Amino acid sequence: MSFAYAAFEQGEEAVGRAEGSTPAALSLDSLRAGTPARVLAVGGEGPLARRLMEMGVVPGAPVRVIKAAPLGDPLEVRVRNYHLALRRSEARTISVVASDE
Repeated sequence: MSFAYAAFEQGEEAVGRAEGSTPAALSLDSLRAGTPARVLAVGGEGPLARRLMEMGVVPGAPVRVIKAAPLGDPLEVRVRNYHLALRRSEARTISVVASDE
């Protein structure tokens, strides 16, 4: 079992317990701007996934898409009270669930 999958299972269980049901997961790139969410998992392997997790994109972290660049790439994302620019391809590897912050 990969680390991302194990983290996804733990994140999903934690969110399910908090809300009473299992929420639908979606990728960060498909989240609408301004919608508060929590990270369920960081997919992929290698330096990109490791670097995202080093920057605080870990299961349970609050995240919100602020806006997209005029041509749609990159995205401005707020993670743990700081702003981060991510390519859509990078955001696609991050599983999130909408929250009620």
